[in-house]
Amino acid sequence: MTADLHTDALIVGAGPVGLYMAFQLGLLEIKAHIIDALPYPGGQPETLYPDKPIYDLPGLPCISGRDLTASLRQQIAPMNVPMHLGDEVSSVEVLDRSTSDTDPPSEASRTFLVGTRKGLRIHTRCLFVAAGVGAFQARQLKVADASGVDIARFEGTQLFYHLHPSPKLAGQHVLVLGGEDDALKAAIHATQNAQRVTLLHRREVFKAEPQVLAQFNALRQACAIEFVAGQALNYLADVASGTLKQLQVLTPEGHTVALAVDVLLVFLGLSPKLGPVAEWNLAMSRKQVEVNTETFATSVPGIFAVGDINTYPGKKKLLVSGFHECALAAFGAAAYLRPNEPTLLQYTTTSSKLHQILGVAHPDKI
Repeated sequence: MTADLHTDALIVGAGPVGLYMAFQLGLLEIKAHIIDALPYPGGQPETLYPDKPIYDLPGLPCISGRDLTASLRQQIAPMNVPMHLGDEVSSVEVLDRSTSDTDPPSEASRTFLVGTRKGLRIHTRCLFVAAGVGAFQARQLKVADASGVDIARFEGTQLFYHLHPSPKLAGQHVLVLGGEDDALKAAIHATQNAQRVTLLHRREVFKAEPQVLAQFNALRQACAIEFVAGQALNYLADVASGTLKQLQVLTPEGHTVALAVDVLLVFLGLSPKLGPVAEWNLAMSRKQVEVNTETFATSVPGIFAVGDINTYPGKKKLLVSGFHECALAAFGAAAYLRPNEPTLLQYTTTSSKLHQILGVAHPDKI
């Protein structure tokens, strides 16, 4: 059994806005945890365009999605923010922490008990929804064996939708499904120690960065990667061992071929799903959460929303807008959590207290 966790704030979403939300909360000494459905932080930029340049962030003429994630993680390092990755919120229950039986529950006495798909129980005094357009989930491979048993039975043992952490590929027959950047990268990665690597895609047309495509083609020419055009039909498993052995494939010519497989890596793209946020009774408009732009509080006390998940008049879905929202939401949370204490506006350039939080030397002492 996992012990219950307790925190001031829980951030749902580990994309750039979620990471920066943790930084702004940390500056105000509000302890936070982060949870994300993906098995790594970075969200949409890290997943969909890790190597593509971003040009519109202040002071950064050009930065890639991957480098932005790395910089944000470095920025929040002094806050020691626990991250629960590859997990999702499955339930949210509002509890009353008041000690008096006569006084009515107040906002200050409320707490949320958050349950996750992996069985975590997180007690938090406030929630921050920073899930972008929703929790990104890998599109699942939908094939079954002759008896109708879905291939999902092998997920985590022989079937994988991510390389974080990397499955054991040494000496294995690795079959990669997909035709975009992440699939080609997975095939290239597998050639390091797999016995055989095959890429399966419906046709010989790929969408990938030029350098990735060049490396993939070079490995094909060197016979390190085999390409097969076709679509998965069903699978065969060894009855005695209960292991995945073959994937049956329909070729463009209408033939059925069997591909041997020990490890199946599936990269069919990602789909955003709003998930349980839709069940939290938040005021919403067109699948986006309505917020008060003074604090970015939602219609439910103690729940805030920042980034692409929220909506308000004049909303612009830009990273720089999301970062701005984080600063105001952090002050809104401080007022909510500490209603009887004024929250002073301090500057990281001059505040010795903030320097202590960040672990940096005061300018006067340099």
